[in-house]
Amino acid sequence: MELSRNITVIPARKRIGNTVSAEEKPKLRVAAYCRVSTDSEEQASSYEVQVEHYTQFIEKNPEWELAGIFADDGISGTNTKKREEFNSMIEACMAGHIDMIITKSISRFARNTLDCLKYIRELKEKNIPVFFEKENINTMDSKGEVLLTIMASFAQQES
Repeated sequence: MELSRNITVIPARKRIGNTVSAEEKPKLRVAAYCRVSTDSEEQASSYEVQVEHYTQFIEKNPEWELAGIFADDGISGTNTKKREEFNSMIEACMAGHIDMIITKSISRFARNTLDCLKYIRELKEKNIPVFFEKENINTMDSKGEVLLTIMASFAQQES
């Protein structure tokens, strides 16, 4: 018993070089998180400086687009409940509006080790890395979480 088959031949098109244009590759939506601990005048200017720094830092990278700067002013990092901007940044991540977070240091992100690791893991599950500039740690690196655990416990001791 013989099967009759219809075969459609699709000829190959010759391509030269990489045909993916820069337009087609979506940019990473990067957000920055800043925090200054107290409401003093000196800290307020530090806050402005951080906002300016991250705006330029993100806009300088052609593969990134600014997804917002979240900044809590004059609030302690030991408890995340009072940090409205931090919480709205996490919500934006969970809603799929942010692809990466950049922050100055682990102590700026969270002074509480458990909070810090809890959020890092939640974000990691969504494939959202957090980059800690001072410590040069990217949470998506294999060594990132080990270093982070150590550094976060130091940050908690300091506070």
